[in-house]
Amino acid sequence: MTAMESKKRGILERLDAGEVVVGDGGYVMQLERRGYVKAGHWTPEAAVEHPEAVRQLHREFLRAGADVMQTFTFYCSEDKLELSGNVKTISGAQINDAACNLAREVADEGGALVAGGVSQTPCYVQSHNETEVKAIFKKQMDDFLKKDIDFLVVEYFEHVEEAVWAVEVLKTSGKTVAATLCIAPQGDMHGVPPGECAVRLVKAGADIVGINCHLDPLTCVQTVKLMKEGLEKAGLKAHLMIQPLGFHTPECNLGGYVSLPEFPFALETRAMTRWDIHKYAREAYNAGIRYIGGCCGFEPYHIRAIAEELATERGFLPPASEKHGLWGAALEMHTKPWVRARSRREYWEKLLPASGRPKCPSMATPATEH
Repeated sequence: MTAMESKKRGILERLDAGEVVVGDGGYVMQLERRGYVKAGHWTPEAAVEHPEAVRQLHREFLRAGADVMQTFTFYCSEDKLELSGNVKTISGAQINDAACNLAREVADEGGALVAGGVSQTPCYVQSHNETEVKAIFKKQMDDFLKKDIDFLVVEYFEHVEEAVWAVEVLKTSGKTVAATLCIAPQGDMHGVPPGECAVRLVKAGADIVGINCHLDPLTCVQTVKLMKEGLEKAGLKAHLMIQPLGFHTPECNLGGYVSLPEFPFALETRAMTRWDIHKYAREAYNAGIRYIGGCCGFEPYHIRAIAEELATERGFLPPASEKHGLWGAALEMHTKPWVRARSRREYWEKLLPASGRPKCPSMATPATEH
């Protein structure tokens, strides 16, 4: 089966067959760095204001090997848009429409799937009113159902209760629903353990469950393992998904990387290398996770690293690998002998990268847990 033929099948068809689905990377932070998103409230009006920027990032993730294009609709609920103050004349419906069009346009260039995404709302924290919160998700879902999306994603939820409400709403669409929480191994912000969170999400109707954002890849793998254990103990089944940060966060607390003093404008020193991502992809695969992607901090070359690490399992390499020698192989052509010596896997796997910052500590002190 060719890559194109495989990608034309639905998300559950692929996962049920045991195939690896490579997710895309982080849009909000990458677009902020490129000058198209305003930090703070991180709203996605760029889908309307600068569609060329969103389209290009989609295209780079696709070329890197992503099988799914998520709509750039993070924090696109009307209450969040109003609170941000960034959007005066653009509605959430307009953003959702534009984002769906962009994701579909690029997805069709490579036979990828389109996932419409919803995220946590200010309304939940302010009112905890189930009817009001569900109405927000219903409005977003209705926008997505007007477009040619393949499945729906509930992502970036710190409170499993709100995520459950989102799943219950989105499941009425008849579409496949994936649900990912941005929680630590200790559980959600109310202390609900990952295993119990997974059980609640599956009972609400989620077909795929997992973790995204907030913490580094290996920490997120640990959390998904706990979710898997919880499902097994409850006798429930669901596919597993992971889209972590592209940053090292070993000292983080429950608040995740937003608790780091470097957040959000000085995280570059914590960036994952492509070799870190090779290790992450293998750890995730060995843990039984088959939907493997990234979130904030993940750039296209990180997604390519996932696709290259799992090329044997997937049966093909992504187009972007045409310009990348596996494990540094292209360095064999370098004029400097000490650089040529780096054209091997052993070198990069054993490398301990230096920070180049002599006065910087190896760890920071995160802000107090909230």
